[in-house]
Amino acid sequence: MDDPILTIEEREAINSGRWFSSLSPSLRHDILRCAFVKRYKDGELIAARGDPPDSWIACARGAVRVSSTAVSGKQITFTYVEPGIWFGDVAMFDGDRRTHDAYAHGDTTILCVARADFNKILASHIELYEALMRLQARRIRQLFGLVEDLNTLPLRARLAKQLIHLVRSYGIPNLADGSQMRIGLHLAQEELAQLLGASRQRVNQELKAMEREEAIRIEPGGLVVLDRDALMRISEAAEQ
Repeated sequence: MDDPILTIEEREAINSGRWFSSLSPSLRHDILRCAFVKRYKDGELIAARGDPPDSWIACARGAVRVSSTAVSGKQITFTYVEPGIWFGDVAMFDGDRRTHDAYAHGDTTILCVARADFNKILASHIELYEALMRLQARRIRQLFGLVEDLNTLPLRARLAKQLIHLVRSYGIPNLADGSQMRIGLHLAQEELAQLLGASRQRVNQELKAMEREEAIRIEPGGLVVLDRDALMRISEAAEQ
């Protein structure tokens, strides 16, 4: 059953999101006033490709895996939406059906704004148009960067950049050593490989190489970044 109230931690994740926190207090208030909460268990479908655009969504806890399935049956993962990030606004604008599947990764909480309420907020807050344009511009820049990396950088550099991003988004300081950061998003090597457009075997080889170099530590529960500067050097070396 859906819990209609965000926890303190979930509300903080929404309010501290880089994009959402840049909005005016009145706009944030109107968005939150009409938003409703949904909770999902790991692996549950949040929205399917081809669904009508019925709501605008923000991740408040856990992660949302955005993926698609190729004709061959192979699943392709495009991104993991982290807490504080809003998505689904493209379909809100053009009214077309959703282009990808969205699944809960871990126990996940989302905040939803129904399409009718979204349109009412747009009508009363011109600011939201401008804010969403900035959001789309940022996404396009990120997309261009990913395409460029895929075509110009070796897997080792792309993996290092992905690990840096995961630490930035999901890093948890190691209690025994604060300089070490555990990646709180639990990804199997196959899932990490899908993000990078590579095979699990190749990703495993690169991870073991980074472990030998003492940049990371591979544990049964996930990855621990021991030396973020080393990962930065790996990612930057290929760009020079």
